[in-house]
Amino acid sequence: MRILYLADIRFPLERANGIQSMETCHALARRGHAVTMIVRPDTHAPPRDPYEFYGVERLPTLRIELAPTAPVAAARRAAYMSYAIGRAVGHARHDLIFTRDLGIAAMLVRLPRSVRPTLVYEAHGIAADVAASLPSLLGTAPEPSAAKLRRLARRDRRVWNDAEGYVTITSGLATELTRRYGTRANVTVIPDGVRLSASPAAKPFPRTGGNDPRLYTIGYAGHLYPWKGVELIIEAVTALQDTRALIVGGHEHEPDLQRLRDFAVSIDCSSRVTFTGALPPPDVALRLQEADVLVLPNPASAISTHFTSPLKLFEYMAAGKPIVASDLPSIREVLRDGENALLAPAGDPPALTAAIRRVKDDPALAAKIAAQARADVVDYTWDRRAERLEPLFAELTG
Repeated sequence: MRILYLADIRFPLERANGIQSMETCHALARRGHAVTMIVRPDTHAPPRDPYEFYGVERLPTLRIELAPTAPVAAARRAAYMSYAIGRAVGHARHDLIFTRDLGIAAMLVRLPRSVRPTLVYEAHGIAADVAASLPSLLGTAPEPSAAKLRRLARRDRRVWNDAEGYVTITSGLATELTRRYGTRANVTVIPDGVRLSASPAAKPFPRTGGNDPRLYTIGYAGHLYPWKGVELIIEAVTALQDTRALIVGGHEHEPDLQRLRDFAVSIDCSSRVTFTGALPPPDVALRLQEADVLVLPNPASAISTHFTSPLKLFEYMAAGKPIVASDLPSIREVLRDGENALLAPAGDPPALTAAIRRVKDDPALAAKIAAQARADVVDYTWDRRAERLEPLFAELTG
């Protein structure tokens, strides 16, 4: 099958959007589909090679095409949209268009079916809800206007009603979309995934930094936005004196890394917290081997509660380490308390600390839940994700 994947992102992109897009397209290409990704050029000088950055092999079935970009930031979106729509028109080049970009999908569904291939949209949230919540979740996002929220809601409804195929990353998201906009055909739930190595501890990093390597290590990987709840991990380190934290992620040019460094200083545990900053995706899995327990501390939010399928969740499962996570409906779609993780009430620092202490003090329990998570994650690989997409694609293209 010839698949056109549209992503208005600079590429490679170190954020989850870029990782998920590359891994999904690469997995589809590995399964024999001819995949063309339309992305924006990298802004780094010199530009980074996406195959090297993401640590994936080059495939003849995967083509990465760079859309022309405008010199002025305000015009870049329009330039990409114009190019993408031009590449999407016509049936001769592609059998199917796949995108997680709501704006592009909303434009494509306005085109007559006679001039474009089948469209499959992948939702990662409800756009108006996410936009309305971002100021409180990030702290730096501007308050959206009422007009913008109405526009996003119209786009969500239009794409839900008119896209030929629809993918959501959680059952909770599919349920909410159905409640708001009614039932539709050709919708499927397919969570995110992970790339598995032959052994979860094949090439561990040595413990580094000024922290005492003998301390029990609480690990985290991902973004450091306020809605991710990383402060709860630092508070747990304060409560558990014989522990340290390893925080993998965060960008020097964004305020969240410094905010958390300052927070660690303010509660007098900075000497037991290591911040790695942003790492290339292949290095994240290696750094996670330094941890004794991996924590997913998301508080309840418009994103976390029902809509998120975090990449770190599957990376944690693949790491072969015990997991402590927030007890949220989206997380319970994958994790089961006492079986492949321990779940603690979301946004509750004492409860999270108690769950970490329980894993720390009970090696048998830790080994049991880690082994079960590692066994379960084989159903959440990127190849398995591509395999789950294929029946929908085949049904729509006939």
